[in-house]
Amino acid sequence: MSRSPLFPLRTTLVARVGAIALVTASLSAAAATDVLYRNGTIITLDATNRLVEAVFVRDDRIVAVGSEREVRSHAGPPAAIVDLRGATMVPGFYAAHDHLPSASISALYDVDLNSPPIGSVGSIDDILAALRTRAASTLPGKWITGRGYDDTLVREKRHPTRYDLDRVSTEHPIWITHTSGHLGVANSRALAIAKITRDTPNPANGVIQRDANSPEPNGVFEECGWLVSRYLPRPSVDQRVEALRQANRHYLAKGVTTSVIAGGSATSVSDLKLAVERRLIDVRVVSMLSGGGNLTTAAVAAIDTGRERDRLRVGAVKLSQDGSLQGYTGFLTVPYHQLPPGKEGYRGYAARSRDDLVKLVTRYHNAGLQVAIHGNGDAAIEDILFAFAEAQRLYPRADARHRIEHCQTPREDQLERMRELGVSPSFFVGHVFYWGDRHRDIFLGPERAARISPLRSALNHGLRFSVHNDSPVTPVDPLLLVWAAVNRTTRETKTLGSSQRIGVIEALRAVTSDAAWQCFDEQRKGSIEPGKLADFVILAENPLAIPTERLRDVVILETIVGGRSVYRR
Repeated sequence: MSRSPLFPLRTTLVARVGAIALVTASLSAAAATDVLYRNGTIITLDATNRLVEAVFVRDDRIVAVGSEREVRSHAGPPAAIVDLRGATMVPGFYAAHDHLPSASISALYDVDLNSPPIGSVGSIDDILAALRTRAASTLPGKWITGRGYDDTLVREKRHPTRYDLDRVSTEHPIWITHTSGHLGVANSRALAIAKITRDTPNPANGVIQRDANSPEPNGVFEECGWLVSRYLPRPSVDQRVEALRQANRHYLAKGVTTSVIAGGSATSVSDLKLAVERRLIDVRVVSMLSGGGNLTTAAVAAIDTGRERDRLRVGAVKLSQDGSLQGYTGFLTVPYHQLPPGKEGYRGYAARSRDDLVKLVTRYHNAGLQVAIHGNGDAAIEDILFAFAEAQRLYPRADARHRIEHCQTPREDQLERMRELGVSPSFFVGHVFYWGDRHRDIFLGPERAARISPLRSALNHGLRFSVHNDSPVTPVDPLLLVWAAVNRTTRETKTLGSSQRIGVIEALRAVTSDAAWQCFDEQRKGSIEPGKLADFVILAENPLAIPTERLRDVVILETIVGGRSVYRR
C-alpha cells in the first residue's frame, strides 16, 4: 500500500538543546493540574495582538495571561513550570476549510498521482506506472483508485483518458481524481460498472466528456464524478476510524488543533464521534454538513456529536455554486484567459440556477443556520451574494456570519457587499504558491491572477477572514499559508499580486483568532486569553522576528490541546 504525501512532515533541523529542554519540561507538566508557561515569546492574537511573558493553565483552560509576576500573583503557585527557553507560543492553528475524513482515507488507500511540489508525477506515463504498481498487488476485479493528477503539470498537458487507463488494466476498474477534486477519470471497466455509455446524458451542471468525433465517453468527468465514484467500495467503520487516527498525528505535527470540515454527513460525524470517544484523535473538529438539497433542519438537529462539544460539533451547512478554476469549471464573469479548445467565450458554469440557490439559502438561513458556499469564480460569488442578500431581505437576522469558501476572484465591489451583508470569506491562499503561475499564464491572465485571494483588499474593506489548505487538495500546513499570504510567492518564485500581501500578525490571525470567530468559536478558542481552551503551538522561532521568506520553515516543537501535550518533535 503506497501512502499519499497529503501529510508530509518537514525535516528542517532545529536547535536540539532547546527542543529537548522544552520536551522534558512538557513531560513533567503533562499530568499536572496547574501549569505555568514562561521564558518565551507568547503571541496572544487577542483583539490587540498582545505579546506577553507567561500563561497559567488549570486543567484544560487558560487562567491568567501577562507578565510572569502578574500571572503568578493572580493564579497562585503552579504545580509545574514549563520553561519555553526562548521559544514562541501561539494559539493552536485552525485548518479552516478542510476535509479530514476524506483526506485521511485518501492518504491510506489512493495511489499518489500528485506532481511536484507535492508528489513526483511528471507525465501520463508516470501516472500509468504508479497505477500498474498498485494493480500488480490488487486482485482482478477489485478497484484501483488514485488522486492528485494535474493535467497542467504533466508533460502531455491533458487529462488521461479511459484509453490511457485501459493500458494499466481492463480487469480492474480504475478511478482517479483530479488534484482539484472536481474532475475524475474512469477506465472502460469502471464505465461499464457505472453503466455509462454513449447514450448516457450529461447530468445537470456536469459534463461527461466525449471523444473528439463521436458521442463515446472518453472517461473524463467534470463535476459529476459521483456517477462512477458511488460504485467504489466503502471502507469499513474500523478502517475509517483508523484512517482518522493516523491522520491525527500529521495534523498535530503542523500545529492544527481544530479542523473545520467543509462538508460532512451523519455518517462522517458518527465516525468522528467514535474516534473522539475512543481517544484516537486529539484535533478538535467543527463539521459542516453538506446541504445540496437533501438536508433538512430536522436532520441537522438529529445528528448526535456526543457530550464533548468542545471536541466535536456541527457547524455550517455547506453548499457549492461552482467548481474549480484550474479544472475550468469555476464560473467567471469574463471568459478564461486561455480558452478550452472549441469553447469560444467560455466562462465555466454554475452548480445550479440563481433561483435554486436562493431557495436553498433562504431555507437554511430562516432556520437559523450558518451557510457556507463554495464559490471560486466572480460570477459564482455574484450568485452567492445575491442569495445571501435575498435571504436577509426576507428574514433579517443579525450576525449570521455566512461564509464564502475559497473566494478566489472577488471584485472590489463584491468585497464591499460582503462587508455590508456581514459575510466572511475563507480564502484558499495556497493557490498563489501551488497554481499561481498557471493562473497567470493559463486560467485568469496576469491582471486577474494578481488578485486571487485578495487579502489586503479584504482587510481594507473591514472583512475578517480565514485562509485554508483544503486538504487533500493540498497538504495541511497553516504556516505555509501564513508564508503565502505574507509573500505572495509562486512555485516559479515569482511575486503574484504584491499589493495583496498582508502582515505576519494578520496572516497568523487568519489561521487562529479570525478563523475561530468565523466558526462562532471566539469565546472558547483562537487566542490566548483567560477562560479559553488551552490550545497552543510552540514554535522554534518567533515568526514576527525572522525574514518573511522563512515563515514556511519555522519548526513546530510542540502542539498542546486542552493543556495536554499531544505532539512533540
